[in-house]
Amino acid sequence: MKSFGSKPWVLPQPVLIIGTYDKEGKANAMNAAWGGQWDMHEIMISLGSHQTTDNLSVNSEFTVAFATTETLVAADYVGIVSGRNTPDKMERTGWTIEKAPNVNAPLFRELPMTLECKVKEKIDESETGYYLVAEIVNILCDEKYLAEDGQPDVERMNIITYDPVHHTYIQLGKTVGKAFSDGKQLK
Repeated sequence: MKSFGSKPWVLPQPVLIIGTYDKEGKANAMNAAWGGQWDMHEIMISLGSHQTTDNLSVNSEFTVAFATTETLVAADYVGIVSGRNTPDKMERTGWTIEKAPNVNAPLFRELPMTLECKVKEKIDESETGYYLVAEIVNILCDEKYLAEDGQPDVERMNIITYDPVHHTYIQLGKTVGKAFSDGKQLK
């Protein structure tokens, strides 16, 4: 096996779109890959210093949505352009912005599934960023992405992941097994 040393290569990495409002109520979004489920009702995201962290210092509520193949260009854009320097950043995405129903944060209609969140804790906070632990208040899913059982159908969403090795985006594929079930064959 070839050795690469220590790198941020945990796979897959989600392409998370974090939505916040600034102190004037203007919507902002950023792309973050270093995040995931922290507990049953919590997520954790590693954040550098951004307009998003500025916004979270005045309003601890935000949304987290999952980027898709269809939203890839705008999702990448909100990750490479700062709301601190580009006042029309959100207009350039073409996304439809609404207020989320359960938190004081923006909802982006083009993104199929959104977590409504509240900050619980900021770990190792400094001027360069922090680790954000947040409570998931509610999950919203566009009804066109629901399966026959009424639950979100991840395959229909065309969610993308970030490949940190080659700096590309990869669309999630098909279902290949049943969790908490297929392994029973070896019992």
